Amino acid sequence: MTDPRQQSLARLRTETFDVLIVGGGINGAGIARDLMLRDPSLRVALVDKGHFSSGTSGRNSQLIHGGLRYLKYLEFPLVKEALHERAALLKIAPELVEPLQFLIPCYGAIDRWFYGAGLMLYDLLAGSKGIGNHRALSQARVQSLEPGLWQDGLRAGLLFYDCKVHSARLTLENILDAEARGAAVANYVAVTPGGLATDQLTGESFSIRAKQMVDASGAWSTGAPLRLVRGSHLIFPRIQQGTEAISYFDEQGRIIFFIPWGENHDLTLVGTTDIDHQTGADNVEISAGEEAYLTRIVHRLFPAYTGKAVASYSSLRPLIKEEGKSATSTSREHKIWQTADGIHHIAGGKYTTYRAMAEEMTDLLVSELRPGKNLPCRTADVPLQIAPTPAGTAARIEKAVVREHARKLPDLLYISTYWGHENKINPAWLRPLAETMGSLLGWDASRINAEISDTLANKAAIPA
Repeated sequence: MTDPRQQSLARLRTETFDVLIVGGGINGAGIARDLMLRDPSLRVALVDKGHFSSGTSGRNSQLIHGGLRYLKYLEFPLVKEALHERAALLKIAPELVEPLQFLIPCYGAIDRWFYGAGLMLYDLLAGSKGIGNHRALSQARVQSLEPGLWQDGLRAGLLFYDCKVHSARLTLENILDAEARGAAVANYVAVTPGGLATDQLTGESFSIRAKQMVDASGAWSTGAPLRLVRGSHLIFPRIQQGTEAISYFDEQGRIIFFIPWGENHDLTLVGTTDIDHQTGADNVEISAGEEAYLTRIVHRLFPAYTGKAVASYSSLRPLIKEEGKSATSTSREHKIWQTADGIHHIAGGKYTTYRAMAEEMTDLLVSELRPGKNLPCRTADVPLQIAPTPAGTAARIEKAVVREHARKLPDLLYISTYWGHENKINPAWLRPLAETMGSLLGWDASRINAEISDTLANKAAIPA
């Protein structure tokens, strides 16, 4: 087969690039696409030491949202920006970003007033970019929608709109769009600040020459001290009866989402947590305490529910450090800066605002690379070039390998699809997937067995 990764590696070895982006998460993806849309003659490269979107960008709450809870911390500009970016993403990626109705159950009159006031402000900040205004529901209406909800003290409900997204795929599609417009993109390539690259799949080392380097590596960045906050999720057999998501605020004011989940709509994604993380960016998994906390919230809100979690995942939010703030209250504002070695860095922010963050960074890069030229941002208006999802397992695997740079079994299970999050996994289930993938990549029996073993050893899923 034609291997786009090998074609990009050949370019990385021989060309001199205008911009080298290190980090294939949502920020790096957005910058690469913005650059190629501004000036197709720019020579742009993007690399990641793992697979694209395999870190924070693919393991978040799978939402495009304004951040209702940030109103509590008076971060009105951040919420307004996120709501306007939500509208832009609905426009450019309607296949991946879809409106989703949320229910807030109100336990007591204070809840009804407090969250109702917050949603009025939420609607106001969205303005003409809103999806639909919130509305109140009676206790009886809430009970009819979700009869399994905890009833003690239930007074009313509030409905509002945000959006759901397959976050790994949106990241991947931004990268593939940039690639289609001329960027050289390669996963499993680690790069030092000096441009020395190592192919993580073969061990080969080579130099990448670039006029500008952007560090968009998120939690792996060494450009400045960051506060790494772990967010974890559990996936359960379907909890809520309706098609809406549920937003529940615990006693500390932390919001927990119950999101309809899975290709068969038979699961619920529950999260997230906010825990300071101390054990390094490569060692991220849910703790027993986080699992117990999320499970306790499930049983509190749905007392009769008896299902057990089928999977979990965790990721790190690389936040800009703020003294005296908790993990939950630390701002999600982003920061762009340049270090003495000339490298541009970007960190912080929210997944939802990635396009605006990328625009700011690209403005800076273009002013240096194309001084005096009028090259306006187009990413809010030009739709992503998204290929349709084919029917059938074999076709999905072929697309992952041939188009989406999948080179290991987890790339298929957690990026191109979320099959690994949606199923209890075991060797019998993994083998036909690995064999089909191996037939395209030339894996022998030993490699197929190794891929299965590595996936089982490092999986996010709870075993069957």
